[in-house]
Amino acid sequence: MKKVTMYQYSKCGTCRQALKALKNNGYEINSIEIFDKPPDIETLTELIRKSGLELKNFFNTSGEVYKEMSLKDKLADMSEQEKIALLSSNGRLIKRPIVTDGNQVTVGFKEDQYQDKWS
Repeated sequence: MKKVTMYQYSKCGTCRQALKALKNNGYEINSIEIFDKPPDIETLTELIRKSGLELKNFFNTSGEVYKEMSLKDKLADMSEQEKIALLSSNGRLIKRPIVTDGNQVTVGFKEDQYQDKWS
């Protein structure tokens, strides 16, 4: 059986849609609650590298914590290491879900993207 690790928030509708899509495609899912156990700096660095996405794509820009911290204005002045440390310190700052099979990584949920990567 195909296996993936999914960093998610179980009350998030987008995460539930992603979970359903993965299960429908025959995946066994190791689910990690991103608010309780956000990925550590090393894991996050690896996920970012494997995703091929820019670091900014990992920020939950619509989230309350992001807005409360005024990160839109502050991120430009931060180093990549500082941004990754910030993300790993608070799972609410991370865009979800993050899904990986150890080789490829997706962030967020778009049905067509899931059909391409996880079918």
